[in-house]
Amino acid sequence: MIQNKFRIANRALTIGVTLAAALGMSFAGFSAARAAESAALVGTWAGNGSISFSSGTKEGARCRAHFAKTGATSYIMSASCATASARVDQSAELSRVGANSYVGSFFNQQYNTGGQIRITVNGRSGYVRLSGEAGTAVFNLSKR
Repeated sequence: MIQNKFRIANRALTIGVTLAAALGMSFAGFSAARAAESAALVGTWAGNGSISFSSGTKEGARCRAHFAKTGATSYIMSASCATASARVDQSAELSRVGANSYVGSFFNQQYNTGGQIRITVNGRSGYVRLSGEAGTAVFNLSKR
C-alpha cells in the first residue's frame, strides 16, 4: 500500500516536472520570439530611395535612420536624408501594428512639415513610405 502511494506520488511528480519544463520552454520560446520581433526595427538603417515633391519634381535620396524602442509597441526615429539639392533631418514616432509593420507620424523641423510614415520590415531589409503635404518618399533600407 505504501509502495503504491509512493509510485503514484513519484509519477505525479514526474508528470509535474515534465509539464513545468515544457511550459518553461514554451514561454522561453515565446519571450525569445517577442524579443526578436520588437528588436526588428531597433538600430541603425541606411539606404536609397526617391522623393516626389508636391511641385512634381522628383529626386533621388539616401538616408540613414536610427530607431529606438520607447514602450511595448512604440518607437522613435531620427533620420538624415540627402538629395542633390538639400540635406534634411526628421524625427518620427511609430507604433508596431503587426509582426513586421509600423506606422506613425514624422516631422521635419527645417521645413516645418510632417506627415505619415509606414515601415515594413523583412529580416534586415525595410521598406519606408512617407507622405505629407510637401510630397511623398519611398526608401529601401538595410539594417547596419
